[in-house]
Amino acid sequence: MSQPLLIIAAGGTGGHMFPAQALAEAMLARGWRVKLSTDARGARYTGGFPHAVEIEQVGSATFARGGIAAKLMVPFKIAGGSLAAMSRMLRDKPAVVVGFGGYPSIPALTAATLLRRPRMIHEQNGVLGRVNQLFAKRVYKVACGTWPTELPEGVEGVPVGNPVRGSILERAGAGYIAPGDYPMSILVMGGSQGARILSDVVPPAINALPSEIRRNIRVSHQARAEDLDRVAQYYADEGIPADVQTFFNDVPTRMSEAQLVITRAGASTIADLSVIGRPSILVPYAAAAADHQTANARQLVEAGAAVMVPESQLHVDSLAEQITTVLSNPAGANQMAQSALACGKPDATQTLVDLTLGLAETRTT
Repeated sequence: MSQPLLIIAAGGTGGHMFPAQALAEAMLARGWRVKLSTDARGARYTGGFPHAVEIEQVGSATFARGGIAAKLMVPFKIAGGSLAAMSRMLRDKPAVVVGFGGYPSIPALTAATLLRRPRMIHEQNGVLGRVNQLFAKRVYKVACGTWPTELPEGVEGVPVGNPVRGSILERAGAGYIAPGDYPMSILVMGGSQGARILSDVVPPAINALPSEIRRNIRVSHQARAEDLDRVAQYYADEGIPADVQTFFNDVPTRMSEAQLVITRAGASTIADLSVIGRPSILVPYAAAAADHQTANARQLVEAGAAVMVPESQLHVDSLAEQITTVLSNPAGANQMAQSALACGKPDATQTLVDLTLGLAETRTT
């Protein structure tokens, strides 16, 4: 009997790709074949996927980028990509198709809809992204990473949580070393794209910390390529030990070793924080569609696991005060870590696997 095939369709950011990777790892372990359908941009983010996953690039596009000429071509690119995806599905006959959002997932989900293959979407955020909104009423299941999720009328969601990669699960509940008079680590992340505002405000805020805290600080700072040199130079000039990179391939290790994480509130980052269990200062991306990062942050904030700072209120002095509050209060920081852990859903991947297997059964019964 041939191996059943799962097609995963996902866009080109960590927020879409990390939960997709988690499902791919789990289904491969169950003996399934797995293909990832994405576009050229998305293919750049596939380095962490197991080698057994077949990467299929499809044509897709978004109205959010480019000039008038590029926008006029969008429907044609999507139609071409969808036709190509249909041709492949007629040949490959996938048992299930799962979309994780992002415009590169449109062709595979369109093809699955037209060919009536069992299909599901997973929404990482508390608000459906544009592509998932488009397909929410056209799929068998809507799996929700953040609960509650705002859904269209008549659509029922399944609270699943956000699957995390195996490397995060390996660090689940890793012991937290509360702050004290010894080396302490701060992890700064702006999502897979980096964040300029964090590069502007965080380094001087760390420099402004009281000397008894500042002397113990070590920083891992993820910055955009265009900000990399100036951020690294600032830390060096101020004598603050810092590792500044555009992307960390070892986030699980750095996060588990951190006393504090300062980050955007992307859904995957929130999931990682809650599975490992770390105190955080969250700065939601103000321009995120429907302000979904604020919705993502709410659970950790309400649980007492995180402090949320809107971009408009992110200033050097106030951020330095907030960092000081966490790092000068070992008992409070430890409680934040435990509260984060209580919000975690380490079984999210298994729940999504169960839904996927259930969909495969609908095809055979």
